[in-house]
Amino acid sequence: MLVAAALVSSPPILVPELAGSAAQETADLRQATLDAGAALGRRARTWLAVGIGDALGTVPTTAAGTYAGFGADVVVTQSPDSPSTVDRLLPLTALTGAWVRTNAASQVRLEVRTVPAATDADDCRRYGLAVRAELDASDEPIGLLVIADGATTLTDKAPGSFHEDAPAVQATVDRALRTGDARSLAALDVETCREIGMNGRAIWQIAAAAMEPVSSATELYSGAPYGVGYFVGLWIP
Repeated sequence: MLVAAALVSSPPILVPELAGSAAQETADLRQATLDAGAALGRRARTWLAVGIGDALGTVPTTAAGTYAGFGADVVVTQSPDSPSTVDRLLPLTALTGAWVRTNAASQVRLEVRTVPAATDADDCRRYGLAVRAELDASDEPIGLLVIADGATTLTDKAPGSFHEDAPAVQATVDRALRTGDARSLAALDVETCREIGMNGRAIWQIAAAAMEPVSSATELYSGAPYGVGYFVGLWIP
């Protein structure tokens, strides 16, 4: 049964060894992410994570990965008994989920599923409803780890430079995530989100379908360091 969702973001600078001089600037984001993971871990010892990938795919609970490709050989695992063999090609979504699990809820077993950023809204809804049906069919409590980033065009120095539509769309998303407004997330325009670099749109639409109605929503962090929108929070169905 689906019991809760933790909403986190996936920047590699979550990892202190990769943050360098940005470690202090991103400390609040990092701590909020760990707090969200710990809260989800208290509710469920089995997690399913959904996040962006190049294709529809599954990373099993046995996986272990490393952030070596981002500059530091920090190994993270998806279960307490993951093998010592490290997959150096795990997608960032899987690394993020495993980092949260490893550092905030080490008792948890985590499966990761990836979805392309271009997935249209109708397919996202179908995917989310299928996830909800699958998790509710289980007798054990299961937590959903939602891994999604906001617009990459919020300032002139952002990775995608500034886009005039980005601040308003990001504000809409932050408000919807803060309040558990699944309908507003479902209504996000695919093309607009693509233009402003909001790849997390597909994942939030999946989460909206899987979690609606959201009975309780809590914001732990909302901000845009380096011009990219990040949100951390908890949803209870």
